[in-house]
Amino acid sequence: MSEPQVTIIIDTYNHGHLLEEAIESVLSQDFPEDKMEVLVIDDGSLDDTAERVKKFGARLRYFQKPNGGQASAFNFGLAKARGEIIAFLDGDDYWLRDKLRAVVAEFANRPDAGLVYHPLREYHTKTDEFRDPIFKPISGFLPSDPKQVILFDWMFTSSISFRRGILDQFLPIPETLRIQADGYLCVLAMFLAPVIAIDLPLGIYRVHGNNLFFQDSGDADVNRLKRRIASSREMVKALRGWLTSHGYDIRRPEIQTTFRRWTLMAERDEFVLSPPGRIRFFRFLLKSYRQTIPLMTWRIWLVNYANAAGALIVGYNKFHLLDETRQRASRWLRHANPLSSFFRRKSFHREL
Repeated sequence: MSEPQVTIIIDTYNHGHLLEEAIESVLSQDFPEDKMEVLVIDDGSLDDTAERVKKFGARLRYFQKPNGGQASAFNFGLAKARGEIIAFLDGDDYWLRDKLRAVVAEFANRPDAGLVYHPLREYHTKTDEFRDPIFKPISGFLPSDPKQVILFDWMFTSSISFRRGILDQFLPIPETLRIQADGYLCVLAMFLAPVIAIDLPLGIYRVHGNNLFFQDSGDADVNRLKRRIASSREMVKALRGWLTSHGYDIRRPEIQTTFRRWTLMAERDEFVLSPPGRIRFFRFLLKSYRQTIPLMTWRIWLVNYANAAGALIVGYNKFHLLDETRQRASRWLRHANPLSSFFRRKSFHREL
């Protein structure tokens, strides 16, 4: 049997009722079936996953293992994978038909690329609506440009594919990362090889209320928040450990920027569980704004630091009032100034 060009690793845990659609989206790809292998890694599911997978027969390989989390499932699957390109898919998501063809074409066009990624459309099951993501495509060897490192956002599992030679340098993934192992791979890949963004949604991320990482705004599930906080802390340890052991100077600005991003994310989540005092929140805002100074215009800089000063007055729980007050004041000034509508009309006609 010839070696497959692509290995698809589908990690799943108690998503039997959704897994069939994920598998079908892979098997129906506009891509030669003899050039791919499909591995389903069941991370200790307690539902009917095993029964549901049987219908696909020899078109995939199914493995059951004790529950160990995402990194554990990835390590297990990668030990079985034979493809030159590794594409990941969560068992509760699914791909669009041209996903693999587009990804493989990008790897072919850029032999030096280590990671190809793309956005996912969100499908919110509670409202039965699709939402297009905010996506800024970032491509190239990112450490050469600190701004690119700041802008590069780690992707969800179902949107990332790697050249096998890059992944082999990170294995085994620390199994303390029960979630966010995908982020670990993306960050380290960024330091080793160019990344390529496809500015087109090629899959669907299903938001169903039980996602291990994602939470809708306003959703403050305590257990998920605690798990995410712990994972973000572990992420910094894991990244620091790999980079240090491989001779990287962790004082480099792009590496410190990466560490701070995860640390700030953990601290932000902690605030949801235990709202901070004014001083702590003020310091957090200063750290957050300092992280993105290279991206700010002077107007944004003024607004951000005015907000930080305002936080000392209103505190964390009422921080949203600052933006609301500024927006009301801006609307009032526009209406109070008799020339404002004139200039808006003139501007509108010039744009036409």
